[in-house]
Amino acid sequence: MSLKSGHGGSQDEGRPDSAGGGGEDETVVDDQQGNVLSHIISQLRPGADLSRVTLPTFILEPRSMLERITNFMAHPENLLPIPEIDDPVARFVAVIKFYLSGWHIRPTGVKKPLNPILGEVFTGWWDFEDGTKAYYISEQTSHHPPKSSYYYAVPHHHIRVDGTLKPRSKFLGNSVGSFMEGVAILRFTNRTDVAKTGERYFITQPNMYARGILFGKMKMELGDHVKINCPETHLVADIEFKTKGWVGGGYNMIGGTIKNEQTGQVLYELSGNWTQEMFITDHHSKKKDLLFDATHAKHQPPKARAVEEQHERESQRLWAATTKAIKEVNHEVATDSKTAIEEQQRAEAAQRHETGQEWQPKLFRAVPPSLEPGEDNLDWIIDADINASNPDDIVKQILAIYPILPGQTGGDSQTSKSAQSQEPVKQPSHPVSQGENNGQAPEVAAADETGASTPKASAPSTQAGAPSAQSHTPAVTQTTALASSSQHELPIRSQQLAGQGDVIDFEDSKTAAEAAAAAVEGNYEKLVQLQAGSVKTTAEKGRLERLDTETGERDEFVDAQG
Repeated sequence: MSLKSGHGGSQDEGRPDSAGGGGEDETVVDDQQGNVLSHIISQLRPGADLSRVTLPTFILEPRSMLERITNFMAHPENLLPIPEIDDPVARFVAVIKFYLSGWHIRPTGVKKPLNPILGEVFTGWWDFEDGTKAYYISEQTSHHPPKSSYYYAVPHHHIRVDGTLKPRSKFLGNSVGSFMEGVAILRFTNRTDVAKTGERYFITQPNMYARGILFGKMKMELGDHVKINCPETHLVADIEFKTKGWVGGGYNMIGGTIKNEQTGQVLYELSGNWTQEMFITDHHSKKKDLLFDATHAKHQPPKARAVEEQHERESQRLWAATTKAIKEVNHEVATDSKTAIEEQQRAEAAQRHETGQEWQPKLFRAVPPSLEPGEDNLDWIIDADINASNPDDIVKQILAIYPILPGQTGGDSQTSKSAQSQEPVKQPSHPVSQGENNGQAPEVAAADETGASTPKASAPSTQAGAPSAQSHTPAVTQTTALASSSQHELPIRSQQLAGQGDVIDFEDSKTAAEAAAAAVEGNYEKLVQLQAGSVKTTAEKGRLERLDTETGERDEFVDAQG
């Protein structure tokens, strides 16, 4: 693959959309890669925050998190008709179908998207058969803690989405968990029959787990509960993405309910597999219908401007050398290119710290005060008054924010509000030509560069339903990348334990620490003993648990068929 020069080249990895939770979600690392992982993990304790850990490039996908978020919008055929559905329950069910339709889009194996650098921007658009378009604008509004803010709109279909994703990663023993905090607010602006500013849907995301980090095949799972609620109609969906139990069960299963929160009445039940078929069952009649079939679903990724038209901080241009090297499995070049970008970000952060400058995004502003609970979780909202009533005028307002379509100018002149220096990233002198930027997916999101942002004060917005702000002032710190495995003599990671450690995390921090030490020493007999002891202990309790050593909370692995 090569970096596509013409527009229309969103980095969307070509993979079969059919899936069953088998080998497509698994990664078998080679000896050298296993050495790198073992070295990194040996320096961690269960519950450790991974926001300042640099992960090796062989577990990266050639795509920025800002672009990966567009998976959420990749089935417009399920979204565009919803605002015209008059029955509020049927409309809510259609939103649930749209929400569940995007999770099958992922790369092969266990991969994580590139962590956007502070001030990084990605924009794109979709062309639809009826001649209308959707528009997407995103920016990395904070780096420690990481926050990716985005705006999506389909003006001629009365659809708007505001969102901020806040991934928080932890080492859990034999797993890495990425806890996908934040919220997206989907709004149908034409539904003024239920609310003056339109009907809103508050949406959260499942957490992501990379299993088998210490031993066994590496495996990706989605897990835990998500909630989708519409305060205007009092409808709420509680959906569980089920992790596989140690004995029995299957991968990628879901379950859940749709109910009226005001009356407590359960209306529907949800079931199935998010990579295959998902079903909805009427709670009263018990009639079961197919909700969405992901097996042969074809998603529609966004189009993007030609790389030559993009500015230095736009995702596809910024990471061009890195993504090409990742696709060519040239990890030396990928690491050098990625490191150059990270080092410049650290230098910029140090300069801001010395001069007392405060970072401010250039495309997003702190959400203004709002009486609506939950909207303050956005932290940032698009910095534009998109308040026109005519869809054509809304399109003009959107295109005035930042270049989205081919041939648009601007962007560079819109310097950051904090006026900090942003020099072009100097890449190492490797013979890396530009090629097609294809790829995508979700996995363990661990920030590895330095940056901080503080929402600035914002005047009340004229935008319909604009959310409210909270002030955060994260400290600007610097981080040091972990040493390369070539500087250490490390043991070979055993592949003979494959399949035994997919979902096991240890009962206590002492056992997990012993397992990490055993992995580094190459004492796989001890690893098996520790693993067996962990299974026995939790089996005696009738469940399998994961202990969060930072909060003291225990998470139970639920049998997908239980």
